[in-house]
Amino acid sequence: MPKGSTADKPFELVVTPENAGWGYSGLRVLDLPIGTRATFRTGEDEMLVLPLSGGCDVTCDDERVTLTGRRSVFSRVTDFAYVPRDATVTVRAPSGGRFALPSARATKRLPFRYGAAEEVPVELRGAGQASRQVNNFCTPETFECDRLIACEVLTPGGNWSSYPPHKHDEASDGESSLEEIYYFEVAPAPSGTPGAAYQRVYGHPDRPIDVCAEVRSGDVVLIPYGWHGPSMAAPGYDLYYLNVMAGPGDRAWLIRDDPAHGWVRGLWRNQDMDPRLPMTSTTEGKRS
Repeated sequence: MPKGSTADKPFELVVTPENAGWGYSGLRVLDLPIGTRATFRTGEDEMLVLPLSGGCDVTCDDERVTLTGRRSVFSRVTDFAYVPRDATVTVRAPSGGRFALPSARATKRLPFRYGAAEEVPVELRGAGQASRQVNNFCTPETFECDRLIACEVLTPGGNWSSYPPHKHDEASDGESSLEEIYYFEVAPAPSGTPGAAYQRVYGHPDRPIDVCAEVRSGDVVLIPYGWHGPSMAAPGYDLYYLNVMAGPGDRAWLIRDDPAHGWVRGLWRNQDMDPRLPMTSTTEGKRS
């Protein structure tokens, strides 16, 4: 889904179970000018309000929290808010900003809550040119939801992440059934030239899918099933993606490596982590 292809005011991006052709995962993106606000109903979905740039006030029914946010996804780990299903939500941005709203079809109505940036576990995965940073702000072990799972991944330019290729499309021992959304942002060149990255998805003999797509800031790739990875950051262009997952079973994130490529994990024992990592923390960095 290229940027803007699913816009529906007030959202510049709308992915729902209906337009994705599946049952659970969703994502919206709000781009709010200075001093503006957007009000919407969550309906059957639990959601997060996750600042991509800027901060905001989030009002849910009669409660309000203020999110400090960040200058960009490459500058800081951010705080966020959880909003339940069947709620009226207003996002107000006094200084403007862009905000992602990951969502999942939910059966339980949990409380409206604030998620502190200082409580987000930052994990470094892989090694060498497969090094990346994962901000586990809404994984089953770190934040309570009914079905929603979400995390952020930062990949230095020239590295591969979501690697080795893996899947989570059937419920079995060691694997969950989860639909997944990848939302991308690519850091521009020092001159301001927009960057690009690449995403690979492939399926099974009985469930074919074959994607190798160039992605730019604001683009989305949907993964209903199949092996996915690598996510490839071009040299010189750091890559960010937001993963949104949900499915019919218990809230667990269990993956299965493609057996043709899982052996590469053994190489990491003799390789160092990329020294450019971690790229962000709870302290504002110099990146814009």
